[in-house]
Parts: sequence; C-alpha cells; structure tokens
Amino acid sequence: MTTGIGTNPIKVRVEWRADGTFAVSGEWKYSGADGKRARYAPVEPTQLKHLLMAWHAPSYYGTLLETVQTGGFEGFALPADWAVDLFAESDAVANPFGSVEWDEQAEDIRRIARQLKAAADAGDIVPDYDAWRQGRLAWRMRGVDMLRDAGPLAAEWTEQFVRLRLERQGGLLEQWNRVQAAFPAMQRQALADDVWADEEDWLLAIGWTPDDTPFRVELRLEEPALPEPDAESAVPPDGDIEPSGSESGGRPPIGDEAWTLRTVIVPADPSAKRPRELAVTPDGGLEPLGKHGRNSGLPDEWAPYADRLYRRISRVGKLVSWLRAEPADAQATPPKSRLTPQEAWRFLAEAAPILHDFGYGVRLPDWWEELRRLRPKLRARARTGEPGRGGGRSSLLGLDQIVQFDWKLAIGNLELTEAEFRELAERSQPLARIRGQWVHLDPATLAQLRRLMNRTGAGSGLRFRDVLEMELLGGTELPGELAGEGEGDGDESVRLQLELELNAQLAALIGQLRHTRALPPWNPPSGLRGELRPYQREGAAWLSFLRRFGFGACLADDMGLGKTIQFIAYLLAVREEEPDAPPALLVCPTSVLGNWQKELERFAPGLHVKLHYGPGRRKGESFGAWIAGADIVVTSYALAHLDEEELASVEWTAICLDEAQNIKNAQTKQSAAVRRLSGRHRIALTGTPVENRLAELWSIFDFLNPGYLGALPQFNRRFGSGVERSDSDRTGALQKLIQPFLLRRVKTDPAVGLDLPDKMELKAYVQLTPEQAALYEHTVNELFREIGELEGMQRRGRILSALLRLKQLCDHPALYNKEPDELLTAEGGDMQISRSRKLERIVEMVQELREEGDRCLIFTQFIGMGRLLQSVLRDKLGERVPFLHGGVPKAERDAMIAEFQAGGASGPGVFVLSLKAGGTGLNLTAANHVFHYDRWWNPAVENQATDRAYRIGQSKRVQVHKFVTLGTLEERIDELLERKQELGRAIIGGGEQWITELSTDELRDLFRLRREWIQ
Repeated sequence: MTTGIGTNPIKVRVEWRADGTFAVSGEWKYSGADGKRARYAPVEPTQLKHLLMAWHAPSYYGTLLETVQTGGFEGFALPADWAVDLFAESDAVANPFGSVEWDEQAEDIRRIARQLKAAADAGDIVPDYDAWRQGRLAWRMRGVDMLRDAGPLAAEWTEQFVRLRLERQGGLLEQWNRVQAAFPAMQRQALADDVWADEEDWLLAIGWTPDDTPFRVELRLEEPALPEPDAESAVPPDGDIEPSGSESGGRPPIGDEAWTLRTVIVPADPSAKRPRELAVTPDGGLEPLGKHGRNSGLPDEWAPYADRLYRRISRVGKLVSWLRAEPADAQATPPKSRLTPQEAWRFLAEAAPILHDFGYGVRLPDWWEELRRLRPKLRARARTGEPGRGGGRSSLLGLDQIVQFDWKLAIGNLELTEAEFRELAERSQPLARIRGQWVHLDPATLAQLRRLMNRTGAGSGLRFRDVLEMELLGGTELPGELAGEGEGDGDESVRLQLELELNAQLAALIGQLRHTRALPPWNPPSGLRGELRPYQREGAAWLSFLRRFGFGACLADDMGLGKTIQFIAYLLAVREEEPDAPPALLVCPTSVLGNWQKELERFAPGLHVKLHYGPGRRKGESFGAWIAGADIVVTSYALAHLDEEELASVEWTAICLDEAQNIKNAQTKQSAAVRRLSGRHRIALTGTPVENRLAELWSIFDFLNPGYLGALPQFNRRFGSGVERSDSDRTGALQKLIQPFLLRRVKTDPAVGLDLPDKMELKAYVQLTPEQAALYEHTVNELFREIGELEGMQRRGRILSALLRLKQLCDHPALYNKEPDELLTAEGGDMQISRSRKLERIVEMVQELREEGDRCLIFTQFIGMGRLLQSVLRDKLGERVPFLHGGVPKAERDAMIAEFQAGGASGPGVFVLSLKAGGTGLNLTAANHVFHYDRWWNPAVENQATDRAYRIGQSKRVQVHKFVTLGTLEERIDELLERKQELGRAIIGGGEQWITELSTDELRDLFRLRREWIQ
C-alpha cells in the first residue's frame, strides 16, 4: 500500500485543548486492497506541519509548533491566533501532493475563524460590556453576534485569540492591562444604575475608545485657609496655637475647618488659550473660574459635547457615592463642594485614585504625596527615678511593673505633645492641621494609638516586659499585645514605630540582665560550708540579682556543674539578708529527695530543713504549725499535686523546681499545681530545658515569669514552626528573649575551667539471634497486615504497641514473650545469655572492666530487663549488683547510692538503674563506664543519665557505651538521631510519637528486618 507523499488526500482532525490551543492531527487516505473501501494511515507530525503551515511565516513555517498526543493520535499544538490564520485561510492552503479534507468539527471551527479574522481586521474586537456588568472580563466581536451563540468553544477561543493578538501588538496589550488593573475598583461601580449611558460611553470611560472630547473634568481639593488669630489670642513666638481650655482662650491645636472641592472644566489640550477654565456651580451651572455670579454656559467650541460633559459631571457622585450632592434635578449634579476633614482624607486616600482611573483630572495639595509617605513615630522617654528603694528590694518587682514614660508623637519634623496626640487619637481624625502644619494618621495608626492610650492609661507607662522585649530584640515596633495583635482592629500589617529613650537606671538594669558579668559584687554567705568555683559564684549572684527585681530564673547549667550548691548558696544569702522571710519550697523527683537532704546537710548545716514526704507527712491545719521555723521544705512533684491545698496555703520566699523538665507538659495536673503555688521568687534547675519541643521551654518560662513568652498558641505561632525548622531569625529572637532569665554553662566551656577528664562515646553493635529474627519478622508482618485497615488513634496505638514489643525483643526474647520473673532470674544464666547477642556482649564487657577495677552504671527502660541483668551479672561476677527502679523505697534507694559511691573492696562495682528512676538528680561519680542497654531515642534523656557519672568529682575518663542492634529499627533510629541534633541538641519532636505519623511505606522502611545481620 502507498501511504507516503503522493496524490493521496489528507483528512485533518482538530480538537480544542484546555490550555487554549488546538491539537491538529492528520491521516493519509488511501484505497484498500479491494480498491473500494477507504483506508487511513497517520501522518507524521513533522510532515503534517510542513504540509499545512508551509505558507505561515509567523510560525516559521510550522517549525515552532510543538508535537502533542491527542485522542490516540500524534499531532501538533496550534495557538489560538495562528489557528485563525490557518482555518480562516484554509481554502488557500495548497498541497501539491493531494487535497485537504476537514472533519465535521473542523468545518465549524473554520466558520468561527473567518468571523474572528474579519472582526480583527475591522478593529471590532471590544471588551464585553454585558460581561463586565456581570463581574467578568470577556470580549466580543462587534457586529458578529453569531459568536455569542456558538457555545463555549467560541467564547474560550475568542478570549485566547484576543490575548495572544494583544501580546503581539504592544499598544493594545498595554491598554488592556490598564483595564484589567482597574477592574476590581471599577467593577464595584459597574453594577450601579446609569453609571454609563451606553456601551460607547463605557468604552470611552475605560479608555478603550479614543476620546476626542475637547475638554476634561478636573476635581481640585483645596485646604482651608489658616484663620487669623483673635486679638485676645496670643500666638507664641514658635507659632504654636494654645490648646483649647487654656487660660489664653486660644483655638484647639487640631484643625477641623471645612475643605473645598472644586469641579472645573479645563481644555483637553493644555496649550489651548481658549476657552478658559470654567468652574461648575453648586446648581450645575458654569462660570469662569474665580469670577462668581457670571454664569456663562458652555462655550460654542464645546457645545456639541454638552451631553457628554453633563454625564461626566454627574458620574462623579455615582462613582463615589458619598460625594453626591443635591439638588438632584439640576442639569448636571456636581459633587459636594464642602468637605469635613474626615471627608477630605477619604477623598485623598480613596476617591482620588478611583476618579483618576476613570479619566478625571485630580489636583491635590502639594504636600500630600510627601505626607502620605511619612511614618509617624512614637518617642517615649523614661522618667528619671531610682529603680530601687530601701531594704535591699527594688520598686521594680516583676515583669508586669509599670515603667513611667513621657510620650511624644513625631510626624516628619513636627513633634506632638502627649496631650495633642491623645486628642488626635480620641477624635479619630486622620487629617488634621496642628500649629499650621497638616498631619496624616491612617485609621490603622489611629487604632494603635487608641489601644496604646487605653492600655497605658493615665499612668503613661509601659510594662517592663514590653520595654525589655524591645531592647533585647532591637525593634522599633510596638510589641504584639500593645499593637493589638490578633484583635482584628485596623490594618495589622502597619505597626506604629516606637523609639524608647531609657534613663540611666533602666539602661544599667537591662545591661546587667544581658551580661551576667556586669552584675553588682556578691559575697558568698557566711553559712556556706564549701568553696564556690568562680562560675558557681557567678550563678548564685545571678539568682540573687534576679530575686531583687522579682524575675524568675532558670539555672540550666550542664549536668554535673553544681546547680545544687549554687541554689544552696543563694538560699543562705536570702536567709542572711531577709531573716524574717518565710521558708523556701524545693520540689524535686522522688528519686533525689535523699540526695537533697544530704547536700543541704553538707553545704548548709545551719539551715533548718524539713522533708514533706511519706505516709506520716503533715496535712490540713497542722501543716502551717509544722513548717514554722523551717528554712526550706523539700517535697516531690507527685505531692505538689496531691497536697496542693497545704502547699498553696503558704507564700514561700522562693519556689525552686529541681529537674524542672518534669513540668515540661503544661497540661499535666502536677504542672498546673506547681504553677498555682505562691512565692516571692521562682527558680527552675534543669540541665535540659528543652528535650523534645519548644513548648517545654515555654512551660518552664510560664512558671518562672508567667506571660513573658505570651500564651502557648501565640508562642507556637511566633517561634515553634520557625525555630524547630532552623529559622535563624526566629531562633535568634527567642534566644535574645530568654537569655536574661536563663543561665547555661557547659562542662567544655573554658570559662568554667573544670578540667574534667575526657568523655568517650562508643557504639556497641550487635546482631539478632535466629530466635529474635523470627519473632521480629513475625511482629512486623502482623503489624502491616493490620494497620492498613486502621485510622487515627487506633493506628497510632497499634504502631506504638509494635514499637514497644520490637524494642523489648532487641533486648531479649524473654521480655517479648512476657516470661515470668522467676524464669528470668533463675540459676543457669548461660541459657538466657545465649538467647540475646546484646546480653552476651554486655556480660563480656562488664567482666572485662571489672577485672581492670573499673565500675559501671547500666541503664535500661524495662524493669524486667533490669532484673535479668541483675541476676545474670550477679551470677557471672560473683558480687552484689543493686538495681534501682521506681518501686524501691526511699531509704533503700539512699542506701544503694551511698554504698556505691563509697566504693571499697566489698562494695558493688555494677549498678543497674531504670532510666526514669536513676536518670536524673543522682551523683554517681564512682562509675567511669555508662551503658545504655536500650535506647530512649532522645539524646537529651540519655545525656542526663550519662551525667550521673560525668560530673564534678569525676577523676577518671568516662566511657559511654550505647547498644545498637544491627538490621533492626534500632539501627535506623540511631541513624536518624545522628542527623537530628538541633533544637537544644535534642531532637525528634514528641519522643516516639513522631513515628506514628509516618506513612505506611516509611514505617515499612523503618521497621523492616535487614537479614544480612542475622547470625
């Protein structure tokens, strides 16, 4: 068969596409083998382009057209305007090798194309007036009404055709862009009755049809003349006018005179000498400008355009309704000629741009453009006064204390007194003349001024927290609350600028808050039994300094740097300076109650310490009598909630939270109970103010200085998403805000000068046994069979359940199988050891270090694993192995710790601890090896546990061993942790909760067992 170039005809298919182009494809028509039935073969697109477009120069004879797939055929895409060229001229398309046949749809398209081309050639493409009035931008072909009824194809094609034709004709495109830009404002007027007389009037108004009118209508806004001062009113030498109510009886400082709006008819050609400018009188007449009472009517040269003139004069009131004036029955109803100051501002800001877009001339006062660009600035000068008073305590107590300021408002070179800008704010007058000079305040600025006046009140003050935030962040905008953030009043994108001028006392205070080494001299209290290191002395002085001003303090030194002795030194100083003060309250984890008792006894034997703990603790009315004479009461977090009534009945001289990360969740009952306690000073001690999320930092600060970082939703909007995603600007802002109230030093800081021995962190990689591997794969397969049908909380719960079981399995299969304790701790530990490579490896390592005389801590998060470790190691080492967990009574716990620290030949060399019970607050420097048998998957928590040994008093190099089971999710999580060491060096948000939010494919990659590591 012959399907190539020849005399065969081409059948052309055409299809309109969503992108505004036509897809054109073709087939060669040839006879079948029987010579009767027609057959078709596709034409290759390149061949088709050359055959159909060989005459079309704009497309470079078809070479610029792209190849596309359409309806199972391969063809080329033809833009809307070039399609008109092809389809309207298709009869002239010559194919020397055969004829062109069009399908039925193509024939309809050819008819539309001819009308589009004829309308374009005649200049009859115009914006569609009816569509405009319905709120749409569209086109029509004047005189070609068939297109209106030709269906959606004609409308869409027309739109694309006009757009492309305009792009290729720059002048028309510029004109159309102006129409589009004006559309939103003009559309509001398009629906009003009789704005335009007809379509031609509308086309003239929008600038589409050239306007041959010999004149134009101009609106001129004229400011009121300055009044002559009364003979009795003395004008000061500087030109000020005395405020109303003054003894001199002068005029008020804010002008409220009427403005004049003139409607003037001027020649369209500025060089024309005649006719002269004419003013429109209130009754719609005309008179030469400046010559009242000589109504002259329209000059002869302009008379043929009288109807057009009167329509344009009347249209001003239709376009800007509040400018409409009476009488309505005048020949032309001009806009009102007298405007209030509020109306004058509306004309300047709103009406003038609209009228200009509609072709009216607008003449405004010369100063307006400069004035509208001026940003008003508030200037606040702190009043001079001592920040402290007798007795060693400051008059500035807390962040909510009001600081008094003298206020001024600066607009350009004009400076308004507080009385003047208060009057301006109260009047809500956006345009006013003050002392002969016009000032402009937009509604948003006026709203902020009113808020500021309402919040500061007659005291003319700011809260110290607002002053501090502006100074710390170096900002000039009002803080969010003062600016009315979130109140929805006015334009929140415009913030009032504020320049603060601090007095010497405030400047010195903020300087000291920024730099701890700028603090006043501080001497350790005489009752302290022990010597403070230089950085510890600085920390105690810092706590005392913040107490003086009522600011809460977070002492966040690295674990082991002696936060305990710094607080004890502070407490002794308080007792010496304020002997009649009530007792202090210390809240700490139950596991360190005994440690605090011993430390207080050691460093401050003169303090009267009482422990509120145990079944015999005082309750009810006897509690008040019991604490009489105490210097400090020590209790636990659990009892802070259970005994809140007793603890809240006392105003403590200080409330200190040890391991303050225990209140990281602000919604817990114990966190809420601690916040409700009353104290003169609040202190938080923690080595990890942030473990998982920034909300934890907020929770601690909301205890220390309530409201300083705003409400939690506001804090999360302002900092959470940015800081947790490494937004350097937000991170820097948050650091600056918390820096005055958070003191953190690390062991490696040269200024600390600890000279601690090195700490070496090592990974211990182990494999699964065949038993563990089989159970692991079974658990993972079972999980993925189920979670596909689960959603929401059920899905999360199922994932966390599987996660827990897999972690137990990596430790030992006995935990996974929930084997009874008596089997775990029975004799014959070799059998249990052989079931877990991890257990096998730790036994080998502990045996080796004990042979060298070293001692170790082993942390696990599972009680069952702790008991198994205790049993196996006791059997293998032939020595006592204590196990500290949450169920150990306090007395026994204290004895375990003391015995381990004492050392000696008969003392234990291995100490097994549960991570929660033993991970914080303990001093266990007798150990120089730390094992993390299973991973908490939070470096902050693991580091806390490690620092039980790596702290002051440690004289040996500390080795930290972290076990990772290869081929399992332990290895994958460990890899993720290595990449997630930001956000306070701690990590993946929400502990393990983040895992539940992974997709099924991500979970499968995380949980799957890589069998190459199975032995």
